[in-house]
Amino acid sequence: MSANEDQDDLKPTNTPGYKPGAAKSADEYAKLDAEDESLARWKASLGIVPGASGGEASGPKVTVLTLELASPTLPPGKQIAFDLKDTARLADTKKNPILIKEGVEYNVRITFKVNHSIISGVRYLQLVKRAGVKVDKMEQMLGSYGPSPNGQPYTKNFEPEESPSGLLARSGTYSVRSRVVDDDGEVYADWEWYFKLAKEWS
Repeated sequence: MSANEDQDDLKPTNTPGYKPGAAKSADEYAKLDAEDESLARWKASLGIVPGASGGEASGPKVTVLTLELASPTLPPGKQIAFDLKDTARLADTKKNPILIKEGVEYNVRITFKVNHSIISGVRYLQLVKRAGVKVDKMEQMLGSYGPSPNGQPYTKNFEPEESPSGLLARSGTYSVRSRVVDDDGEVYADWEWYFKLAKEWS
C-alpha cells in the first residue's frame, strides 16, 4: 500500500451536506446568545464561561498527551500507556512491539487538552497494517469540548474492539498509525506504534 493510500485512509470521513462553521474562540462562544438558557447550559457543559477562555488563541487547539490500551483482562497493576512526548519509547516499539493478548476485548483511550477555542468534529483515526497490508481501520469522534476551566486534560474512551486470535494472527508484527484530525483536515497528532499478538499479556 502506498503512502498516498495511507493518507486517504487517514482522512476523516465527510458527512454529506455538513460544512464546518467558522472557528470561534471560547470567549466568542461565551458571548453568543447569552440570554438563551438552554444554550447557556450547553456552553457550561463544555466549560465555556464568559471571561474564562483557555488563554491566548494561538498554537494548536488540541494537544494529545497519552495513548492507552485498556482491557478488563489486563493483569492487576498492568498498564499499557504512552506519553506522546516520549518519541523514543514509541520508536522503540518497532524493535520491541507491545504484546497484546489475542481474542480479548480492549479499547483505545486518549487524554488530551483543549488549549483554546471550541473543538467539534475532531476524530481519532487508527490504521493497522501487517506486512504492509491494511487489516483494520478505526475512526471515532472525540465529541465537543471547550478549554477546561481548571486546565485539566480530558480522557476519551473509544468503543471496545476485540483483538484477533489464532496462529496466523499471532505471526508477524502489526504497525499502527494513529492520528487526531478535525473536519477541516487539521492534524493535531500523528504517530506510529507497533504490537504483536500473544497467548497472554506479557
